[in-house]
Amino acid sequence: MVTTPENTESKPQFEESGIRRNVFPYDVWMKSVGIPVHTGHYLADPRKAELGWWAERECNAAFIQLMGQEGVSEARLTEIPAGKTLPPLKMGVGEIVYVLEGQGLATVWGSDGGTKKSFEWQKHSLFYLPRHCYHQFSNARGDRPALLLNYNYLPVAMSVVPDPDFFFNNPYQTPDVLDGGEKPFYSEAKLIVEPGEGKWSRGRAVWQGNFFPDMRAWDQLVPFWGRGAGGRVVFIKFPDSGMGCHMSVFDPQLYKKGHRHGPGRIIVIPEGEGYSILWPEGGEKVICPWQEASIFVPPDNWYHQHFNVGKGSARYLALAPMPQFQGTAYRHQIEYPDEDPFIRQKFEEELAKNGLESLMVKEAFEDRDYEWDYGSDN
Repeated sequence: MVTTPENTESKPQFEESGIRRNVFPYDVWMKSVGIPVHTGHYLADPRKAELGWWAERECNAAFIQLMGQEGVSEARLTEIPAGKTLPPLKMGVGEIVYVLEGQGLATVWGSDGGTKKSFEWQKHSLFYLPRHCYHQFSNARGDRPALLLNYNYLPVAMSVVPDPDFFFNNPYQTPDVLDGGEKPFYSEAKLIVEPGEGKWSRGRAVWQGNFFPDMRAWDQLVPFWGRGAGGRVVFIKFPDSGMGCHMSVFDPQLYKKGHRHGPGRIIVIPEGEGYSILWPEGGEKVICPWQEASIFVPPDNWYHQHFNVGKGSARYLALAPMPQFQGTAYRHQIEYPDEDPFIRQKFEEELAKNGLESLMVKEAFEDRDYEWDYGSDN
């Protein structure tokens, strides 16, 4: 059985997600803020999502609490009015920011009177804000607002210390991480290589840094061995932090293998047209259509699979939860020969709506060990 998109679109309200769940300290605080909370399985276009005035932060904003985030990760939308600068904010947890719309300036500093670091961001930029540091955002455009996607682990932290004031503008200071290390904190990212294991023993290339200027244009990609569709990937780590993410890029008229892992992973689309299918083992399938800026979350231990039905490449950026929640996706992957026939049938139907045909190779459905030809990267 398949759930239609109309029944899964997120709603700007604080409600149960159709299953019995706990109410965490973070939930109580989130509801108390009084701005919209978008629930459900996906947010089709956050650039059009309902926002509400957050007086304390002097901006319109909304929380995103999709099924699969509860108690694990926070996501929210922050709108910066045209030509305006938001008041400084200091958080007790680190935070990843992805720019959905606009361009502007970020200023970060570690303590009162401390050294300030500033950098310019634009649409599709990705950057990290370190814990216990102040940050301030300015919109460089005077004719339109900017929109940010913020992501952090505040729900877990508040389950340990259920006092909101502990995490916002707390006077506690850490050693000035902005002045540490051999390179400036927001300098160019550097490449490191991590060893692989088992079937994916080729290892993986990881870029480490705190600022990535344009994820839609990022071309430092390597083969995403074993995941199918000839996809390429970049893994990202933020120094002095347990936070990280990866971005996968794959060609039109192809689709990736189904897999599952732990909760709390926010997926946002920098580029492409397609859909993803989410389902618990043996359960109902949920279709999440996506385009640029769409956001969705695979719930805990649910299989999910990504499909490119457009005429150009597709990119999905996955903001990862704490390592304790990530799980091991490769051990729970469905190879093409083993997938439900519905998967391929649905893909071909969606392509036909765009006047396209599948470019999946026949061998992939016959040989579980089939691997795409990556040319010189093989």
